[in-house]
Amino acid sequence: MPQAVPTATEHREFLSGLVERVTYHNLENGYCVLRVKVRGHRDLVTVLGHAASVQPGEWVQASGNWEVHREHGQQFRATHLKTAQPTSLEGIEKYLGSGLIKGIGPVYARKLVKAFGEAVFDIIERNPRRLSEVTGIGPKRAAKITSTWADQKAIREIMVFLRSHGVGTSRAVRIFKTYWADAVALVTENPYRLARDIRGIGFKTADMIAEKLGIPKDAMIRARAGISYTLLEAVDDGHCGLPRDELLSMAETLLEIPSVILEDAIRFELTDGVIVADSVGDRECVFLRRLWEAERVIVGRLTVLREGRPPWPDIDADKAILWAEGKLGVSLAASQKDAVRMSLASKLMVITGGPGVGKTTLVNSILKILTAKGVHVLLAAPTGRAAKRMTEATGMEAKTIHRLLEFDPTTGGFRRTEEMPLQCNLLVLDETSMVDVPLMASVLRAVPAKAAVILVGDVDQLPSVGPGQVLADIIESEAVPVVRLTEVFRQAATSQIITNAHRINAGQMPVLTPPKDGETTDFYFVDTADAEDAVRKVVEIVQHRIPRRFGFDPIRDIQILTPMNRGGLGARTLNLALQAALNPAADQPAVERFGWTYRPGDKVMQIENDYEKEVFNGDLGIVTTIDADAQEVTITIDGGEGVYLFGELDEVSLAFATTIHKSQGSEYPAVVIPVTMNHYMMLRRNLIYTGVTRGKKLVVLVGQRRAMGIAIRSAECGRRWSNLRELLRTN
Repeated sequence: MPQAVPTATEHREFLSGLVERVTYHNLENGYCVLRVKVRGHRDLVTVLGHAASVQPGEWVQASGNWEVHREHGQQFRATHLKTAQPTSLEGIEKYLGSGLIKGIGPVYARKLVKAFGEAVFDIIERNPRRLSEVTGIGPKRAAKITSTWADQKAIREIMVFLRSHGVGTSRAVRIFKTYWADAVALVTENPYRLARDIRGIGFKTADMIAEKLGIPKDAMIRARAGISYTLLEAVDDGHCGLPRDELLSMAETLLEIPSVILEDAIRFELTDGVIVADSVGDRECVFLRRLWEAERVIVGRLTVLREGRPPWPDIDADKAILWAEGKLGVSLAASQKDAVRMSLASKLMVITGGPGVGKTTLVNSILKILTAKGVHVLLAAPTGRAAKRMTEATGMEAKTIHRLLEFDPTTGGFRRTEEMPLQCNLLVLDETSMVDVPLMASVLRAVPAKAAVILVGDVDQLPSVGPGQVLADIIESEAVPVVRLTEVFRQAATSQIITNAHRINAGQMPVLTPPKDGETTDFYFVDTADAEDAVRKVVEIVQHRIPRRFGFDPIRDIQILTPMNRGGLGARTLNLALQAALNPAADQPAVERFGWTYRPGDKVMQIENDYEKEVFNGDLGIVTTIDADAQEVTITIDGGEGVYLFGELDEVSLAFATTIHKSQGSEYPAVVIPVTMNHYMMLRRNLIYTGVTRGKKLVVLVGQRRAMGIAIRSAECGRRWSNLRELLRTN
């Protein structure tokens, strides 16, 4: 892809002229390519920039810099672009004839300019009856012209208002498309609604707009919005709610508002039903309503599902187990046989256990027996990578939860609900530890009451990134039959990854003795002196040592997993170091957005669900092309291609390194995990255990043994405020 080469410019330049042609205009983010007639230039000038609305004939004012494109020659890249209605007769005719105004094409544009001259805009707006003076314009056409003109005027006024309050063009377009003609009134009345209604706008942006509108810091409208914001901040930490006293304390710190005002704000929010008060044990808590309701949906659906007989005829379990062993060529352990018997007699059960304990063999045995009896089975997992692994392990199609439930991007909900449930006799849900409260509620809503459900997952891994700890709460409630597999099978026990994972989970240090000369293992520990030494060694190990010794591709096969995002050994620092080593800057296009620079060949991760592209949080991809003219990046993810506008690159981040939390549900051929005292605040047993169990063929820990010891001794991972376990116990 040709690259634009900037010319040497010390100061921003200014340019103005008549828009002759709009070559390209992206309505989603406002990016446009214009051909402009500029005084002093013999040929039309190509101007690149962002404008919410732009039409031929308009007068454009731009500030930016000239650059020379290898294919397209000299062009002007504008950092700021302002358009205005034309004032010349030539511009007015071109503007009216551009197709912007319904009922006016080039022919009528010429007639209108001839009849009214420079007063034509005033005639359309203030005296539309006079339009009938032009031959061919009757009452219907005149009404269409005046109506469209009013709409266009409203768009311009809204854009001017939003930009004057610090809202960029791409966000202004989103706001307009959400509120249309009511945008100015709604935003002025309550700018905090933007955080609730518009993707990409959070409380802080809405707060900035509110400040520009003159809304005081201690205004009740801000206090009320701040309560929800504080709860959302807690949701990011995995909570469904907060104790009331903690909520008040956190909100007071975040918002700098006296607690007396915040108490009133909580009362107003409770009255309006935005939040809900409830008790968790002996603590008075406050929940976001949607999460409070989702927990009750889970409890209600699980209560229904566990009642009654399974939706298949009685099965002689011992004969079925013997038959399944023969078909699969396996010999089930006693604990697995007990689990098969339970599954054949239950409508609802949980299967949990660590790596190498036979969860896959057990599930395959159950599926073999039930499908032979004609049971209609559906398989699902939270992520694309987990669903793919499930498909490979079972030989049956597994879908992501979002595909299974048929997510509808137009409504933001699922098509599969109680009204249109899934068609199955049995749903098997894998990697259940990753499923948060809202998603589990959606899954269970869609399961018919007569069907059976098997939840599979490793409860000792990190809980879900989203709110709640659903699998742990279900198991600890003792309201559902649970099979916990603990026996590591002989073949799996030869893997040091699996052996050490179980040692870590049991609170024991892994075996860190290096192999003898000439021998290899699948688990290594590399000692480091400090964080800087660790970064150097991580880069060296990924770039040279692992590829030389094991033949793994450093970008596609090796994943660096770190306990935290920031800091000297955080994902951000490691990504920059690894990008420089593995995909250095060269004579190739690049784009810098949202704090990252992207180049073809970079490894990236989707960091939020994008249902239109069908890519989800945690999906990995490779940047393949960057088109500076179209302002687009193409990323290959799981064999498919997704096109991202430059303004959408906040949906991805570099992913040579990622956090252990983001790796849940995934497996990689090789993982490298830095563990040092820099990560002190994050060092927990389940964090290291989760990271180690992501490695399929090789795990390399890089760090300090003291830090490993602290992590393994720290079993307490902090309470998540949720009411699910208590509700299940009492139902």
